[in-house]
Amino acid sequence: MKNITLLSLVAAFLISCSGKDAGAPAQAPATLPVLSIANQTATTDTEFPAAIQGKTDVEIRAQVNGTLDKIFVDEGAYVTQGQPLFKINDNPYRQQYNNAKASLNAAEASVANAQIEVDKLTPLVQNKVVSDFQLKTAKANLSIAKANVEQMKANVANAEINLSYALIKAPVSGYIGRLPRKQGSLISPNDPESLTTLSDTKEVYAYFSLGENEFIKFKSLYKGNTIADKLKQLPPVSLVLADNSEYTQTGRIDMVDGQFDKTTGAITLRAKFPNTNGLLRSGNTGRVKISLQQQNSIVIPQESTIEIQDKIYVVLVDAKNTVTRQPITVSGKSGTDYIVTDGIKTGDRIVLKGFENLPDGATIVPETPKKTVAKI
Repeated sequence: MKNITLLSLVAAFLISCSGKDAGAPAQAPATLPVLSIANQTATTDTEFPAAIQGKTDVEIRAQVNGTLDKIFVDEGAYVTQGQPLFKINDNPYRQQYNNAKASLNAAEASVANAQIEVDKLTPLVQNKVVSDFQLKTAKANLSIAKANVEQMKANVANAEINLSYALIKAPVSGYIGRLPRKQGSLISPNDPESLTTLSDTKEVYAYFSLGENEFIKFKSLYKGNTIADKLKQLPPVSLVLADNSEYTQTGRIDMVDGQFDKTTGAITLRAKFPNTNGLLRSGNTGRVKISLQQQNSIVIPQESTIEIQDKIYVVLVDAKNTVTRQPITVSGKSGTDYIVTDGIKTGDRIVLKGFENLPDGATIVPETPKKTVAKI
């Protein structure tokens, strides 16, 4: 009897508990912010590795043989156009110049003698004292003497040029590079290494390359019948330096190469940047950042996506407020937003945040975001 009574009590307790569970309310759907998809104008930033060169990079080389007597500048110095840089021992060239001048003086004296002979024979021939043949010979000698003068003048000019080459001056203003040759070195125009390099960096050129597909897309975004017309429509570009900082001044793309490189399949473009403070030098590297506007794009915040196994998903909300994970294709970024090319369309709704533990098929209560998160 005791066992029967105990079993009856246990059964009554279980029935009581099951009754309480059956009457418990179901868990309420989560209230989450939902974003409606609409087309927007998005601005994407694309970066391309760039090599920086001065507006003018000049190799300074000797144009005559000789010993390097003086070096007037130091490495890294800024020089102005016409400023002396190097001096080659000019004694041999000064002697050549003096010899050429002396030869010119002798030739001019020969012209004077020949002229005297012509002047002397002219009246004698007119009076038939001497034959006409002698006068013709004298005039021929005069012509030869004048030709010798012109030749000597050319020799003097050549000697003067060689003498001037002994003093090497800056052809442009800019910064001096390395100085591999030291004072006392024997130098020649045929030396494989230049005396130095001079870079005019008041403006610098950043050279970068676009692949064929990128170039076709690049051209299609701007109006104009020719490349020159399209370049005028391009917005300013930025330069990202090696330390990931952005150069303070913007530049403009002003040149597109005439043909693609057969090896790389890319075409070279040039962007010009002002450099009045001298921060940039030839040989710097960086990245040219181009901002491109894309019309009628689908733009969503990155925070509304989740990445699983190298795929990007959003949580799609249907008409019944039921959610499912949807893979999307992203073509680029616009600030902190993704530009989507496939997977969702205008009019779709996605959960903005708070979906991490939300299973497929769950129902939510949509809530309009308090402020616009997607950025143009």
